[in-house]
Amino acid sequence: MRIRKKKWAEPELAECRYYINEPEQYRGRWKEFFGNEKPIELEIGCGKCTFSAEKAIRDPDKNFIALDIKSDMLGVGRRNVERIFAENDRSPDNIALVRCNVEQIDKAFSADDHIAVMYINFCNPWPREKHKKRRLTYPRKLKMYRDFLTEDAVIYFKTDDDELFEESIGYFEQAGYTIRFITRDLHHSEVRDNIMTEHEKMFSDEGIPIKYLEATV
Repeated sequence: MRIRKKKWAEPELAECRYYINEPEQYRGRWKEFFGNEKPIELEIGCGKCTFSAEKAIRDPDKNFIALDIKSDMLGVGRRNVERIFAENDRSPDNIALVRCNVEQIDKAFSADDHIAVMYINFCNPWPREKHKKRRLTYPRKLKMYRDFLTEDAVIYFKTDDDELFEESIGYFEQAGYTIRFITRDLHHSEVRDNIMTEHEKMFSDEGIPIKYLEATV
């Protein structure tokens, strides 16, 4: 997702206690960052962070890490986090915003972080053949995630893009995952308690069915 340069983003993030610009310092020690033993869930390519913020509000007994490569996006995300938590009369104590290139995610997390849940929501579909290896669901990346996910971990994947979804089914299988649930029309499925992202609402309003799957390690 493209976003215009936000001159205020980095200064605001620099003052944010739950923003991490050098995640490698917490590799294997994310529970120390949160200061408790609560389970940690991870969203990669988090965009404007509304999904992770809503999850953190709904599940106060869990910690959430929202990861993106763009500081401008995370700047917008910080404002959304502050707004959502304020609306619920809470301080953002169970969420972290992390700037990280997914290509180097193995430098930010290890098996010692015990991450058992990961979300990939509406990532860039990279439709051109020469760019498909950049997809967050590409087999090489899925294998990389296995290095820090627990043995019983689940990845939840949502997209509006038909080609990305169908090819990702194969990617998960190639990377050794088991698909335990799949639907090509999430909003008319048996899935409950779905949190809609901004992209999800936009695509749904346009009449585009949301594709969704759950894959286990």
